[in-house]
Amino acid sequence: MDLIVEYLNFLRDNYPLEKYFIGAGVAALSVYLYRRHIEGGQFRKNHVKMDGKVVIITGANTGIGKETAIDLARRNAKIYLACRDYNRCEAARMEIIEKTGNTKIYNRHLDLGTLNSVREFVEEFSKEEQRLDVLINNAGVLYLPHSMSVDGCETHMQVNHMSHFLLTHLLLDHLKKAPQGRIVNVSSLGYKSAKIDKDDFHLQKPNSFGFFRSYCNTKLAQILTTQRLAKELEGTNVTVNSLHPGMIQTEIGRNAKIPKIIQWLLVPIFYIFFSKSLKSGAQTTVCCAVDPDLATVSGQYFSDCEVVQFKKLKGQAKDQDINDFVWEESLRLAKIPKNFQYK
Repeated sequence: MDLIVEYLNFLRDNYPLEKYFIGAGVAALSVYLYRRHIEGGQFRKNHVKMDGKVVIITGANTGIGKETAIDLARRNAKIYLACRDYNRCEAARMEIIEKTGNTKIYNRHLDLGTLNSVREFVEEFSKEEQRLDVLINNAGVLYLPHSMSVDGCETHMQVNHMSHFLLTHLLLDHLKKAPQGRIVNVSSLGYKSAKIDKDDFHLQKPNSFGFFRSYCNTKLAQILTTQRLAKELEGTNVTVNSLHPGMIQTEIGRNAKIPKIIQWLLVPIFYIFFSKSLKSGAQTTVCCAVDPDLATVSGQYFSDCEVVQFKKLKGQAKDQDINDFVWEESLRLAKIPKNFQYK
């Protein structure tokens, strides 16, 4: 017994535990504060409900689209999940119902790879609803090989921007019938790296195509057309805003050809040190869709639930010539009539 007591005294004198506890506490607090910083701005107005409001979310079967649907379902919104894969969308629908208790969740087919599917979706939606309160253009693709759609559009541009552009125009009458219609375009900080060439919009010139460049160009296109559409809708009850959700580990990169060993090594590091959770990644979308204080805010780009001032935007996001080009090209490709009535 004396030997044990003597050994314990030796440990206490030479290895004071309070120092280790303090060190561990400081380390834990540092990790906690760092993670809070990474998670970014949070929309904390949980009291705001969406009773009676109709919402469409594209790409809502996974990632931040599904997280957005879960949040809005808890606010009692009536939600149409617009997805390409029926089975995955149905699984997401059942999960959302189970988590929220809201049964007003619907699975509807929409393939953003073709403009015909967009038109068919709107035709079917119009048979069910006369009004739309919120349209969330969330779906997106990345890391696809270069190809042209049947509508004559590069695939990333077609799915991420052009089909959403047409969807928005076809649903404007429904949005105008709401007390306050909102369009939310989920863009990305990647727009800063975009380089849209008016002579090569679809990246068909030799060596012009790159997975990331193509993706960034689509995100820039969303921001530019958001700015222009807001001007066209001035004086109406419909607003349109774009946003950066943050760096998030979602399925958008599922097509990336990355060696397994690199994925095993880098993905955990990315997740721990740089990636938001899916719930945090959905916060800015929810903010733009729900916040009563944004009822008259339009044409803005948001990040972490806050407006990014126009003067702080980068690259071609402030280029009026490129803005005009992307708008006119989008109208042409989506076959929007020249005399389209915005007001």
